[in-house]
Amino acid sequence: MSKNNKIIVFTAIGLLILGMAFFPKIKSIFSSGNQQVQTQEPPRSGAGGGAGRQQLSVTAMVLQPQVLSSDVYLAKGVLLPEEEVNLTFEVSGKITNIYFREGSFVNQGVLLAKVNDAPLQAELRKLKTQLPLAQDRVYRQGTLLEKDAISQETYQTVTTELEKLKADIDLIESRIAQTELRAPFSGVIGLRQVSVGAYASPSVIVSKLTKISPLKLEFSMNENQVRQIPIGTEISFRIENDLNTYNAVIYAVESQLDPKTLTLKARARYANPGGKLKPGLSASLQTLISEVPDAIVIPSISSIAEMGRDIAYVYKNGVAKEVEITKGYRTSSSVEVLSGLSAGDTLLTTGVMQLRDGLPVNISEIISNTTE
Repeated sequence: MSKNNKIIVFTAIGLLILGMAFFPKIKSIFSSGNQQVQTQEPPRSGAGGGAGRQQLSVTAMVLQPQVLSSDVYLAKGVLLPEEEVNLTFEVSGKITNIYFREGSFVNQGVLLAKVNDAPLQAELRKLKTQLPLAQDRVYRQGTLLEKDAISQETYQTVTTELEKLKADIDLIESRIAQTELRAPFSGVIGLRQVSVGAYASPSVIVSKLTKISPLKLEFSMNENQVRQIPIGTEISFRIENDLNTYNAVIYAVESQLDPKTLTLKARARYANPGGKLKPGLSASLQTLISEVPDAIVIPSISSIAEMGRDIAYVYKNGVAKEVEITKGYRTSSSVEVLSGLSAGDTLLTTGVMQLRDGLPVNISEIISNTTE
């Protein structure tokens, strides 16, 4: 290799080594320059007061007051009869007659069954035969007393005997009444558990009487729900395999918490016209915990959180105006506004993340104020 060629080779190697040593610094310089060029964005259309700002196309909503249901309480309950009693005789004896038809409706006071009262009837007739004689004796003694023919004590003795006889008659009549089984209230009588000729006693159940109009609806509530759902609140309920919705009114709440479930039992009353529903059915019930009649409700997407505050945008004189709002009750798609917005305001509902205070906007569509 000639001397000139060696000089060229060594020079090239030296330049290559220098290039490799200074390459990172050169790359950094060029990258910095490119980044500066890329970060020089054009000014935002809403970031100043130039006449050349472009309008943002958005949809809007004119706010109107709505009825807002803040919550719905759901529970399971059971239908109970208004009154129910096992029918038994007050005295013991052989059943002589049964007057009711199983499953029928009976009125209060109707005679349902009777046990043998023959001995009592005989005793009653005996006492009643003595009554005219005792009354005549009092009359005669009273006449003699007026003539001072007898003493006051003698007259008092015969009147006492008359009153005692009347009391004995009343006692026998009350015992006869105890041999009769009468309906204590109007209702539907159940299946017969005894037959004529059977020996009845106060422990023997003849049948069951149930009052099914109205019905009671029993369910449980926790402490918070008791405060939110007071007595007098109307609730609605449904029965399985029944498409109808029924309404009842709460009339009583238990005074103490159940130590096991930490709930309180409550009862509502349903009129049950015609006795359509039967006791023992389970019911799914619901009621509004509270309702706001004139609420301002907006879609959740039309507000944003910014630096610890909630803001929304309204349309004013062709531009977007930022307002700070206070939120109330929320659902999956809407939110109640407690302050910051009023009925009649035109709320901007789309492009919220691009909006700025004072940004020119063009309303392309006004949507309905109905929110779910």
